[in-house]
Amino acid sequence: MKQQSSAWAWVPSVSFGQGVPYVAVMMLSTVMYKNLGISNADLAFYTAWLYLPWVVKPLWSPIVEMFGTKRRWTVLMQLVGGAGLAAVALTLHAPDFFRWTLVIFWLMAFSSATHDIASDGFYMLGLPTQHEQAAFVGVRSAFYKLAMIGGQGGLVYLAGELIKASGDPAHAWSVVFALMAGLYLALCTYHQFVLPRPDEDRSHASGGALWRDFVHTFRGFFQKPGIIPTLGFLLLYRLGEAQLLKMAAPFLLDPRNKGGLGLTTSDFGLVYGTIGVAALVIGGLAGGVTVSRFGLKRALLPMVFIMHVPDLVFVYLATALPDNLIVISACLAIEQFGYGFGFAAFLLYMVLVADGEHKTAHYAICTGFMALGMMLPGMVSGWIQQQLGYQQFFIWACISTLPAFVMAALVRIPAEFGRK
Repeated sequence: MKQQSSAWAWVPSVSFGQGVPYVAVMMLSTVMYKNLGISNADLAFYTAWLYLPWVVKPLWSPIVEMFGTKRRWTVLMQLVGGAGLAAVALTLHAPDFFRWTLVIFWLMAFSSATHDIASDGFYMLGLPTQHEQAAFVGVRSAFYKLAMIGGQGGLVYLAGELIKASGDPAHAWSVVFALMAGLYLALCTYHQFVLPRPDEDRSHASGGALWRDFVHTFRGFFQKPGIIPTLGFLLLYRLGEAQLLKMAAPFLLDPRNKGGLGLTTSDFGLVYGTIGVAALVIGGLAGGVTVSRFGLKRALLPMVFIMHVPDLVFVYLATALPDNLIVISACLAIEQFGYGFGFAAFLLYMVLVADGEHKTAHYAICTGFMALGMMLPGMVSGWIQQQLGYQQFFIWACISTLPAFVMAALVRIPAEFGRK
């Protein structure tokens, strides 16, 4: 019971801390750039490039594992992230704000990716058994998504209200990012005092051993049994979702004469960033409970089905263009619940793949391939949408989910893995 209580003191807050910079870089930037007049093609292309640090983070993940402690890396990267949020707030009124904010978001993305490496490894060291990790996978997912509610919901709503009051989107978003910076630096201070110090959290190599261990770490990952279907699963599990997510905000915010729903920024923060993400959190918790009850092997295909079929609600929204916020909120809640439910299975599968020697670096490699699977489709999603229009684009995104079903049927999972 003592170990369980200490885990509740830091697992939720670290997971929340992982989500904050990611939300700022990958989600708030999209809404902000849309408010500031950047085109769908440009905002999709350039913000998708921000995934790159998460793609290539395995290249420096062994360094995080070999030098310093995961605890120290986690706190330090939160400090860097807070400074980056403050820098965005200070540059939004610059004449060349798009270029400067992209540079800052790039730096934040690299620090956030490094934070993910350290905190994911710290999670596995702080909760060393697969049973403990499985028990908290839903909690991790839920609090990560709570960062989305606070950011994509509450802060986007605040930005919308500030835009209404001042008529200046740059000023509104500057205030929002300054507030985020203060809150994130407070979280960093909390973790400096609260995070445990596992005995296993220590440096593993130095000097001439670096290159040998670096090569050994990567070789060990790619020599895992069934690595080809594993890589296919990591790359294709969210192929449709990667495109849909990148265009969801532009669709909801674009006026109706452009095929969008014409929501205000405040309404977007309410229906997608709050109600939608709350459904995402509930779905993540339900997914974790489902895996704990039935095991990942039995639950995977049904969870893939529940994750992807609700994407069809975007086809309905783009066709019917309802103006009732209750209808829109219900549709988004259904889609987001399914996404959260299925993503819990994806998180636990990466834990399975990473298990063994160099688990921190191997988990980082898994998330790198996951990020590549989000980056490449996201880069072209804006261009595809402009060619097809929103309705046909969402039909295409639904068709793009089919490879996930194929790969889920091909991966090998121990019968009792994840089952309580």
